[in-house]
Amino acid sequence: MDSADTARRRPTITDVARLAGVSPQTVSRYLRFNGGLKPATLERVESAIRELDYRPNLVARSMRTRKTGRLAILMPAMAFNPSRILAGASAIAHAAGYFVDSVGAAGGVKARSERLLELADSGQFEGILSLAPVLPSAKNRLHQRATVVISADYDDEMRGIGELADATPVVHMIEHLAALGHSRFLHVAGDPRFASARARRQSYLDTVERLGLESVGVFDGDWSGESGVEAIRSLPSRSRPTAVIAANDLVAAGVIRGARERGWDVPGDVSVTGWDNIGVGQFMTPSLTTVDVDLERLGARAMDQLIASLRNETPETDKESLFRIIWRESTAEPPATRRPGRRR
Repeated sequence: MDSADTARRRPTITDVARLAGVSPQTVSRYLRFNGGLKPATLERVESAIRELDYRPNLVARSMRTRKTGRLAILMPAMAFNPSRILAGASAIAHAAGYFVDSVGAAGGVKARSERLLELADSGQFEGILSLAPVLPSAKNRLHQRATVVISADYDDEMRGIGELADATPVVHMIEHLAALGHSRFLHVAGDPRFASARARRQSYLDTVERLGLESVGVFDGDWSGESGVEAIRSLPSRSRPTAVIAANDLVAAGVIRGARERGWDVPGDVSVTGWDNIGVGQFMTPSLTTVDVDLERLGARAMDQLIASLRNETPETDKESLFRIIWRESTAEPPATRRPGRRR
């Protein structure tokens, strides 16, 4: 059979095996275990799959094995679009040969727990990944209905919890700025209803105290640019900090605007940091020092756990931090220590 014949119909495992020079059983083993072959064989099989644009026939597989080839990602009522997390999770699932449905559940933890049980009972999904907590009673009722992984990264209102609330980058930013010579700090906090905002506020206070630095205050904001502007406007004239740790990039943008209203240069008079690495930050003047959060990796980790559970495997351990500080033009040495022409 030539390539033209194959092009007129959907390629099969047999076609992949013939092109790769292996048995159909070897291709089947690759598809079921996403590898497990010698490197040379693995390369031939993957090359054949790419050349033929082969996709597993999930309907046929379902009839043979009673497996649907479908996974569900259960989200709470969405306060924002979690597209990056879903992209990371979906990429892992698709690479393993699964289709993915994203399912929203409004109404809080009780409604979400009931929705989880409905999905498990439907028989449509081999596995379900929940990105927010469910009731313990729901976990106990799952039994063997479906493979379920609870990766509670958000609460009912899509507020980051767990690893997303880790404030370690605040510590590292203050330590770095202190090493540059900064000694007077201000923190413009986020909405205190968020665990992440509370953690960053506390980390700021603890680090300033531990390093013997001066805090000119904590301004309790609401994640908005307006709160950044107001934080700077409200400072007494003699309380100018040399560095401001803002709760997110939008707040940081407000801080920079408020500083300019008062005639302060950024970073000449005051350095400013943000959080989230929003796209516009690198194009601001000055470009914004920030914390990048790898949400794709967060979703991929959670999906790795689900697929490993489906295959009775142990997921690979990924201890790399989700956070990365990006130092840009909005931070520099304080005026008293800066050398001519030196800026960071």
